[in-house]
Amino acid sequence: MDRALTRQAISATLHCLTGCAIGEVLGLVIGTAFGWSNLPTVVLSLALAFVFGYSLSVRSVLGSGLSLRGAIGIALAADTLSITTMEIVDNGVMVVLPGAMNAGLANAMFWIGMAVSLAIAFVVTVPVNRWLIGRGKGHAVLHAHHAGH
Repeated sequence: MDRALTRQAISATLHCLTGCAIGEVLGLVIGTAFGWSNLPTVVLSLALAFVFGYSLSVRSVLGSGLSLRGAIGIALAADTLSITTMEIVDNGVMVVLPGAMNAGLANAMFWIGMAVSLAIAFVVTVPVNRWLIGRGKGHAVLHAHHAGH
């Protein structure tokens, strides 16, 4: 097993997890604040997870001299499968955990459910990123454009 490849996959997945977690929590806070039901809250959370995930990648490559359009293209190529995998697993776990979705932001069950769902999503997404990077795709594309490279 190639440890360097695995370390890259873990790093890529942590990057993905950061954007997904920011977007999801923000979406859940907004949905709860407005008293929305689960469906529009989850839709907003998903959308924000992609926005924040892609934004982190765009920010990381803009310093390399790429145009905003080029940086967005790199982010789409680097992150789409990773974010999609993480969101499917994370939201699937939240839906099947009894009471997690309806617990509310002030309830520990919600936050425990979120932590468990993101941890499981991380574990499932690492091999996806490892497979992508091993084929020169995913975050391998992103790293080729980091500032200073």
